[in-house]
Amino acid sequence: MKKMLKKIVQPIIPKSFINFLHYSESLAAAQKYKHPSNKMIVIGLVGSKGKTTTANMLWSILSAGGSKVGLIGTANIRYGQKEELNRYHMTMPGAFVLQRLLSKMSAINCQYVIMEVPSEGQTQYRHVGINFDVLIFTNVTNELMAAHDFSLETLHKHNKRVFKRLAHSKRKTIGLQKTPKIIVANIDSKDAPNYLLFQADKKLTFGTKASADYIIKDVQDTQNGISFDINNTSYRVKMLGKINAVNAAGAIAAASALGANKKAIALGLSKLPIIPGRMEVIEGKQPFTVVVDYAHEQASMTALMDSARDMKLKGAKVITLLGAEGGGRDSAKRPEMGAICAKGSDIIILSNVDPYDDDPEIILEDIAEGALGAGAEKDKSMFIVPDRREGIRKAIDLASKDDIVLITGKGAEQSMEIGGKSIAWDDRKVVREELNKLVG
Repeated sequence: MKKMLKKIVQPIIPKSFINFLHYSESLAAAQKYKHPSNKMIVIGLVGSKGKTTTANMLWSILSAGGSKVGLIGTANIRYGQKEELNRYHMTMPGAFVLQRLLSKMSAINCQYVIMEVPSEGQTQYRHVGINFDVLIFTNVTNELMAAHDFSLETLHKHNKRVFKRLAHSKRKTIGLQKTPKIIVANIDSKDAPNYLLFQADKKLTFGTKASADYIIKDVQDTQNGISFDINNTSYRVKMLGKINAVNAAGAIAAASALGANKKAIALGLSKLPIIPGRMEVIEGKQPFTVVVDYAHEQASMTALMDSARDMKLKGAKVITLLGAEGGGRDSAKRPEMGAICAKGSDIIILSNVDPYDDDPEIILEDIAEGALGAGAEKDKSMFIVPDRREGIRKAIDLASKDDIVLITGKGAEQSMEIGGKSIAWDDRKVVREELNKLVG
């Protein structure tokens, strides 16, 4: 009923009034919970890709240094060493939920809180009432959505509002020390210079370019994880995918700016727990590898295909299950994703992700169009299986020894939005159930 009323009423209310309500709600929530962000060092991650992984890496590094650290992100929420999955189906929950989470973290004496700050949450001013100390800019990809009027310019506008506030927000004294305002940016992103223009007490960069403060070199990718060098120091992470060296560099730069030493950084990265739904290998008795990953747009899917190519053994297949979201997401990305996966996989299976109220068949047909144009053959190397469980089962049934099965699009999300309804869902759980049926 609430969703139906929102669909009817929202289009007839002026956008300026809706913005005013969101802004007021965020201020009221911060006031209700007595501004908990003023009592902790708050690190925000802004950008399209890499936020969840970088956040968890930074959490592990700061925790290895002996600090109690909170985390609020797409996949998970952490209160020190206690972890729960994000059940809200949004990276940045509503203002009152967000401030309540921060209050709980403050109550257990978290020194740091790491938060993902997606541009979609910014459109509803959920960042208002949160006093950030460090902002990490990851990148901006061509991921358009209705929340930004399908405009990258609007997306950047929202992101930059957060950066503009940084230097002008209250300086904190945490543990008898004055906390500086810091910007950390991925210099490999063409947009980084624009974000580095904002005022801060300290600015640092990371990336593969020689001009970076933290330079990534010699990245090696295996089925056991990655290794790489940053500023003549070697690091290892038990996580698949070369792209994660960039995510690690962002975490290393931010941790270093906050005073972490190299020993704590190396220990934190080496002991990084599994990040739910981020290149998560589902262990079982099957003779092939199954990976669940959140990849759901062109850039992340390209990186995933590159990683699969690097890991693939001679004679083995890459089998990818993919779909695309409805609900105001960019429909133009669908055929592009189909083409990317058709080129990088031996077999692709098209299945529902989160259609919301959109027609699932149209979404899958859009993806199929791109896949067929890239050389996929229907019912030979491309299969359309709308039901997601059946799609996962199909991917597993087609796998042989040493193959790599990639289940993409949802990661560790705890629900699926289809036909106007939200149903309980976890790709990892479904994969385990289907694997158990296969191996008995």
